[in-house]
Amino acid sequence: MTPACPAPTAADTPLLEDYSLEMTGKDVAHLEEASDVIPAGTRVNVTFLGNEDLAMRREAARAVKRLGFVPVPHLSARRLASRADLERFLDALHADGTAEHVFVVGGDPATPQGPFPDALSVIDTGLLQRYGVRHAGVCGYPEGHPAIPDATLWSALRDKHTALQRGGLTGGVITQFGFDVDPVLAWVQDLRERGIDLPVRVGVPGPAGVRRLLGYAARFGVGTSASIARKYGFSLTNLIGTAGPDRFVRELAARYDPERHGELKLHFYTFGGIGATAEWAARYGRDARRAAGPSKIN
Repeated sequence: MTPACPAPTAADTPLLEDYSLEMTGKDVAHLEEASDVIPAGTRVNVTFLGNEDLAMRREAARAVKRLGFVPVPHLSARRLASRADLERFLDALHADGTAEHVFVVGGDPATPQGPFPDALSVIDTGLLQRYGVRHAGVCGYPEGHPAIPDATLWSALRDKHTALQRGGLTGGVITQFGFDVDPVLAWVQDLRERGIDLPVRVGVPGPAGVRRLLGYAARFGVGTSASIARKYGFSLTNLIGTAGPDRFVRELAARYDPERHGELKLHFYTFGGIGATAEWAARYGRDARRAAGPSKIN
């Protein structure tokens, strides 16, 4: 039996303000269905998957804008076949008015499909600014990366921070999703001690089937099944049903210290469940504001 999740408190409210979501090019219909639940101006990241083309990615970004949200198209460095490929994508975003915010990531392919081995090589082209990009997000890995040493990850993040400043771009970090607050807060404090003051959006899995959550965790190496079950409060002997991020968000809010951790927000990896994630955030936010009392609600 799944233990009851802790109720939201007033401390949870700041983290839930201005959260962001992630979608794929195939999720446009789901975004449209959930649009009434998602706050206007919400940042919605549009992934850059290998099985989707320019037209699909472009349409998804346009849909985000049309529905009153802020599109954040991804640029997957190792999936770009050439500099011209990068320019075509940026030119299309600029023409659609969806180029102001992007998220630049290395991407999954072990071997680059073109001249860009990592996010830094894309940022260093200077093409982002030329096509109207003003803000570029980059990735952070509180629990490390299965194929990249920690020292390399820290060096790359420092270099990306420097490149963004040099290029006149504002930036931010979105972390890989996780299930454990301890490594997230330790990593953010380390980030600040290294002099990187970029705002951080902590990656959180939206509510999803337990088996699906465990599958994604195994794929990305972000926790063992036992540790996830313990943190999320479900039993490994019964994997039927849905698990939400209530416990994670509750603990993160309770331990978040702006003096030490700087600016933190939440970024939800929806795993295709945009509606379920938006409804969870709306419900949890209402409960947190109610816990804050009438003076905080008005």
